[in-house]
Amino acid sequence: MERYLDNSATTRPYPEVVQKVAEVMQSQYGNPSSLHRLGIAAEKEIKEAKEVIAQTLKASAGEIYFTSGGTESNNLAIMGACLGSRGRHIISTPLEHPATMNTLAALREQGWRVDFIPVDRDGVVSLPAFEDMIGPDTVLVTAMLVNNEIGSVEPISQMAKILKRKNPKAYLHVDAVQGYGKIPCDVRELGADLLSISGHKIHGPKGVGVLYIKKGVRLSPILYGGGQQNNLRPGTENVPGIAGLGVAAKRCHQHLLENAKRMQELRKKLEQGICDRIDRVEVNTPQQAAPHILNVSFGGVRSEVVLHSLENEGIYVSSGSACSSHKKEPSYVLTAIGVDRAMIDGSIRFSLSEFTTAEDIDATVNALQTIVQRIRKLNLR
Repeated sequence: MERYLDNSATTRPYPEVVQKVAEVMQSQYGNPSSLHRLGIAAEKEIKEAKEVIAQTLKASAGEIYFTSGGTESNNLAIMGACLGSRGRHIISTPLEHPATMNTLAALREQGWRVDFIPVDRDGVVSLPAFEDMIGPDTVLVTAMLVNNEIGSVEPISQMAKILKRKNPKAYLHVDAVQGYGKIPCDVRELGADLLSISGHKIHGPKGVGVLYIKKGVRLSPILYGGGQQNNLRPGTENVPGIAGLGVAAKRCHQHLLENAKRMQELRKKLEQGICDRIDRVEVNTPQQAAPHILNVSFGGVRSEVVLHSLENEGIYVSSGSACSSHKKEPSYVLTAIGVDRAMIDGSIRFSLSEFTTAEDIDATVNALQTIVQRIRKLNLR
């Protein structure tokens, strides 16, 4: 029996999402820019998905733009805010996803100044340090709502208030890829000017995402084409993916708080089981974290060995961010919060979903105890 605990990498689509995508591919296959009946039917699917997603964010449908996923949403938000601006200063955190980190690296090579806010052992930014960084030339602050490796939740609404008090013209971009669908994401309460979402993290299709752009926020396009989506994201829209994303967004928000509470209970059960039955472990996820992520370091083992040993038992986990798991360097997220290098080498990320069961947790703890003990004995010989 397969037990999937790698939901921060991707999620299993809801059955109704699969059904919707297939239905739209077969029936609503017209180009949404076409003026005939099939084109109008396709455009209707886009409008309906916009309305649903806007409701979940407490936004308006006109503020919703569709992209190919979280990476493009982050790129459009960051590059679009910076291109053509007079200021040359960006503020971020050392914990961001590679989609943000590599975009910032590209801008730095073009002469932009990028400052990273220091974080504590829980991965939470220092608000006084953040306030000191903001200057008149600050154009953008970009920060993730929920960290994809350790699950820490950043104080975005407080950051927004500080930013608007010190520099009202600067934009705040929130990478909500790991937070949306797991915790409430009200763009007004967050104070976000821009916010990124990815479909495949909420049991929707791969290859589709959202960028919320607050009314009045001015971005430069990074793609050029036929003028779709107010020229900000041109190209024929991925109608089946967008329709499927709308279905996923609606379903995952119907019982969001109930699902979050249940995932949090299962996460605590997993943490307690690991700490009770395995020695030399270090929990890297803070207590006040998103409900679905648990990062644990196991001393005396390598994460890849544990990962593949669990896979042999039909249990699927991750050794870190799926987008950087093939790199040999230690996790920069765990390094930033002060985890010892030897413990980083043995870190495993478990990420739950609403489909995760107590039986999955029990089976994982049982398998981990046996696997870690076996690997440690082999290492001692």
